[in-house]
Order: sequence, then C-alpha cells, then structure tokens
Amino acid sequence: MADAARALLAACRAMEAARLSPGTSGNLSARDGDGFRITPSGVAYDALDESMMVFMDLDGRWKGDLKPSSEWRFHLDIYRARPDAGGICHTHSLNATALATRREGIPAFHYMVAAAGGRDIRCAPYRTFGTQELSDAALKALEDRRACLLGNHGVIALGETVDKALKLAREVENLAAQYILARQLGGPAILSDREMDAVLEKFRTYGQQPIRTG
Repeated sequence: MADAARALLAACRAMEAARLSPGTSGNLSARDGDGFRITPSGVAYDALDESMMVFMDLDGRWKGDLKPSSEWRFHLDIYRARPDAGGICHTHSLNATALATRREGIPAFHYMVAAAGGRDIRCAPYRTFGTQELSDAALKALEDRRACLLGNHGVIALGETVDKALKLAREVENLAAQYILARQLGGPAILSDREMDAVLEKFRTYGQQPIRTG
C-alpha cells in the first residue's frame, strides 16, 4: 500500500514539473495488490499527499472520504484487461492534445513511435469524459499498444510501473511536437511497415539485458 501511494505521489510531482497536465487535468494510477491507487478528483497536484491516493478494487469499489478521478472507469478496465499494466498516466499535454483535437494519431514518421508498442499511435474517437463509452474506445485504441490519443481530449500511456507510464507519456508528447513541426516543414517521410517491424524487433532486446553464463 505505502509503496504504491509513494510511487504515485512521485509521478504526480514529476508530471506537474513536466507541465504535462495543467491545473487538475489528467490523472495517474498504480496497481496495488488486488486493486489500484488513483489520484483523487479535483485536487491540485501540489496539494496531494500519499494518504489522498484513493484505493479501488477491481470491482470498482473505493474506500475513503475522497472520490477517485472522474476517469476511474478506463483505469479500472485497463487493469482488468491488461495484466502488463502496472501504472497508467493520462495527460492533457499540449502537442499530443492538439493532434487529438484533429482526431489524428501519430504515424511512423520516427522510429521512436515503436516505444508505444506498434507501428503507429492510434487516436480513439471522441467520447464524453468519465463514461463507459470513453473507456471502451480507449481499450480498442490500446489493443497491442501501450499508448493512444483520445479524440478531443488527451493521452493515455501504460507501463510496468507508473513511472514508466509517465515516461512513455512524455515520449508521446515529444513525438507529437516533432510530428507537428515536421508537418509545418512540408510533411515527414513515413517509415514502411517493414522498417517499423525491424525497429519493434530490436526494441524487444534493447537496453541492458541479463548476462547469461555457463
């Protein structure tokens, strides 16, 4: 319990410092035993402490005096559907949200798009915030992916931990900014499926891997 709340608070501070979600917009959660901790509804990030992180079980019940984020439904449904998700970050970051208002995803203009798990980053259709319809649309856009845009809304990113989810949300925002700039320069070249498949394969073994001996 304490570890999940502590990690969630640290991610909230980092998201605020990175200016990924102004005011009380956006939300984060971290898997915690047979449920998850989620940021409370309508509380400024700089006013949060560990005790304010709301616990929800996977039946959608919560404990405490504070209400969970109004977007708790897609957090709940993602944790139910995606055992690989240990943390979720939802932002209203500037450039990614600008693309989302056009209901556009991010194509394979840069190989780092593969960081989200596929050849592109999809954009879910617009649905009213906090509804089951939004959750359903998000889950579809996240099939075989770790991030998506939400039409006229923002970004969802998943990770093994909430810190990794936040790092991916920052990467999505960076990619969105680069993509918008490239379009202003006349439009980027788009990598082929074959080129992106090669990147995805390399990403499977990227970074420091355990050394095998014997």
